[in-house]
Amino acid sequence: MTLKTTGAILSRQSFVVAANAILLEQGEALIQAAEQSGTGLVMQLSENTVDYHGSLEPMGLALLALARQSSADISVHLDHATRPELVLEAIELGFSSVMFDGSKLSYQQNLATTRDLARAASAKGVWFEAELGEVGGKDGVHAPGVRTKPSEATEFVAATGIAGLAVAVGSSHAMTEKSASLDLELISQLASAVPVPLVLHGSSGVAIPELKKALAAGIAKVNVATEFNLVFNKAVAEHFANGGSLSDPRKYLVPAREAMAQAMVEYLLALSN
Repeated sequence: MTLKTTGAILSRQSFVVAANAILLEQGEALIQAAEQSGTGLVMQLSENTVDYHGSLEPMGLALLALARQSSADISVHLDHATRPELVLEAIELGFSSVMFDGSKLSYQQNLATTRDLARAASAKGVWFEAELGEVGGKDGVHAPGVRTKPSEATEFVAATGIAGLAVAVGSSHAMTEKSASLDLELISQLASAVPVPLVLHGSSGVAIPELKKALAAGIAKVNVATEFNLVFNKAVAEHFANGGSLSDPRKYLVPAREAMAQAMVEYLLALSN
């Protein structure tokens, strides 16, 4: 069994990449990439994907099975859960890592709910990530212009007992171009202000050289999703553009899975070198 907590993986390597799986084939691609590169990886299931599949168990149990069968160190992580009951369900199901996103709540509501959930996770040995931000739209803490304040981060981490903190330092979700400019000085300040790993969401919009600077400044967990969805979808589109058959979904899902796995291997190598 190689299902690990995110913290356990970070104890063995200086940073970890976390990528989302919407479909089983994407989870298989991530496992393949981790094994080929010899790198621990976080395999994430978002609240949106849970809703897409109708409940947590179908994909959650599948990803847990993949992780347990893998020769690589894999953490199975619930990403951006806004519903406390979903966080608790993931903990009971056996996820090794969870994230509660209370960025749309008031600061005090976020703090209180995060503290209670973090205690529940800790009691089960589950690594717990939270997000510190302000009331906002879909992007929450990652809305344009929003930044995490070091003084609030210090207070928030101490009061909640979380294991990892997602911070707003210039990235944004669902970016299809690598045009984000990160506040590296703020990352350094946050890394000095809190004793837990910092998490960068929206990394699809950040170029590799900028990401490497962020890692040097203190980021420990790099969340990326859109970039690899694009790779996967492009491979499917190319199958049909080249006259591929409609009769068997494996005919286009296999090359899509392979393309995503190869892209992830290249991504891991680029960040490590």
